Amino acid sequence: MKIATFNINGVNKRLDNLLAWLATAEPDVVCLQELKATDGQFPKQAIEAAGYGAVWRGQATWNGVAILASDSEPVLTRTDLPGDPSDTQSRYIEAAVNGILIASLYAPNGNPQPGPKFDFKLAWHRRLASHAADLFETGLPVVLAGDYNVVPEPRDIYPTRSYDDNALVQPESRAAFRQLLDQGWLDALRKTYPDEQLFTFWDYRRNRWQRDAGLRLDHILLSRKLRRRLTGAGIDRDVRGRENASDHAPVWITLRD
Repeated sequence: MKIATFNINGVNKRLDNLLAWLATAEPDVVCLQELKATDGQFPKQAIEAAGYGAVWRGQATWNGVAILASDSEPVLTRTDLPGDPSDTQSRYIEAAVNGILIASLYAPNGNPQPGPKFDFKLAWHRRLASHAADLFETGLPVVLAGDYNVVPEPRDIYPTRSYDDNALVQPESRAAFRQLLDQGWLDALRKTYPDEQLFTFWDYRRNRWQRDAGLRLDHILLSRKLRRRLTGAGIDRDVRGRENASDHAPVWITLRD
């Protein structure tokens, strides 16, 4: 089973890119982030024509998350992250696919920091940690995939001082990600490549793609029941280099049946 996460940065703007990648990569499950489309604007027909059922939660202009499943319909279980009824941002969705509970998440960026946006980011991550702990304790096979907007370690960013004040690399942000690992979740990409420098995002500005000045922001975490089923992982870097590309590349894992 191949499970991928892809911050598409505008599902309609990048629809041709998405469909081309689906045709070549052939993932069984895809978690999408930053749809930047309302529910009614989601390209349901094009996704279905590509062979995928889908559930999604859209939002005009910003955010938006979805889960696609090859030749099947995801069974929707949740459309928001619990813990704050006042939070109306479309950043979390959950569905069951072939016996696995899949979550697609898009964590807040948090910039500028310090400030209310950074406070919201940390509060959102606390809610994620609480919900993740509950999921982990169930013992079910669970995947938490998406754009966490956290660079977990210094090696997950190119050598630079330009991000020193950025919310993505702050100690509090990294501690929030570490809390998930301390619960027992497995960082599948880092498990597969324990010593390599890995990037999943390259900003459009300052020729960062051309210079390979990247960051690792997109992560796939596995619950205890899936740890031993992990057989591979990777980053489809070439997708970032295509015309009209998202500033993120797809990240994927394979699981033994």
